[in-house]
Amino acid sequence: MEKQPAVYILCNRPNGTLYIGVTSNLPKRIWEHKSKAVRGFTAKYNVTRLIWFELFETMDLAIEREKQLKGRPRKAKVALIEDGNPVWRDLFEEICG
Repeated sequence: MEKQPAVYILCNRPNGTLYIGVTSNLPKRIWEHKSKAVRGFTAKYNVTRLIWFELFETMDLAIEREKQLKGRPRKAKVALIEDGNPVWRDLFEEICG
């Protein structure tokens, strides 16, 4: 996968803690979460499973979408995840191949 702006959602387990982030390099950023390279929320709560992502043409659009998603209730976030990934499968291998 080429470098491209993206918004992503991570969890620690199905229906568990959610984290929404934005990045310009999705594979690298998810690897950083998985390896706990950066201290913070995701490392503390073991939020490392990539369960949803969306790619964008520009970082401005990605940031706008991230803010939109963060403002939604949890129920809407879960519906978005389950629409494309009903079993909450880790998608990391897909983006690395």
